[in-house]
Amino acid sequence: MAKLNVINLEGASLGEIEVADSVFASEVKEHLLWEVVRYQRAARRGGNAKTKERGEIRATTAKMFKQKGTGNARHGTRRVNIFRGGGQVHGPRPRSYAFNINKKVMAGALRSVLSLRAKEGNLLVVRDLGLPEVKTKLMAAALDKLEASKALVVDSGDNKNIKLSVRNLARASFLDVRGMNVYDIMRYPKLVISEASLRAVEERLSKSAPKAQKGGEA
Repeated sequence: MAKLNVINLEGASLGEIEVADSVFASEVKEHLLWEVVRYQRAARRGGNAKTKERGEIRATTAKMFKQKGTGNARHGTRRVNIFRGGGQVHGPRPRSYAFNINKKVMAGALRSVLSLRAKEGNLLVVRDLGLPEVKTKLMAAALDKLEASKALVVDSGDNKNIKLSVRNLARASFLDVRGMNVYDIMRYPKLVISEASLRAVEERLSKSAPKAQKGGEA
């Protein structure tokens, strides 16, 4: 089994823990990372662009000028697209850019990104992510000691002190372990996670790991 170093918020080593190879030492499949990041970014797109078509333009419906004798083309309305203020032809309409991907792909991508961060040495496991009070200055100092000033901090959403202390940091972000996802992990070079949250993620992803990898752990 793979091993990860456990530290405290001071950066001191507290020993090593064994973790599942299928989650933290699996093959890094970049095509899965690309597909899931594309899926998450597409789901976040607003899709609200909209232009008015000629039927939506508020203008006079009277004929612009008489049919013959003026030397002009035979226009019947100012709402057409060739006039200023007229309607657009084939303009954008509100739409959803979201699409679906398989749950196994999502789980495989999350295992890949965790394995990538572990391989790089950018997965920092903290025994206890606890602060005595809500204090951004304390959190910034702790991340500086961990050499992770730009990091994604992951713990239970019930940890209000950490959650609120990270909120005002410009280069770091807090994420509830229940919402752990590929895109947010990829946005930050460091991943700081509590040991309890790490075990929760490990248990969840081990259940969906391929059987061949599960057998390799034994």
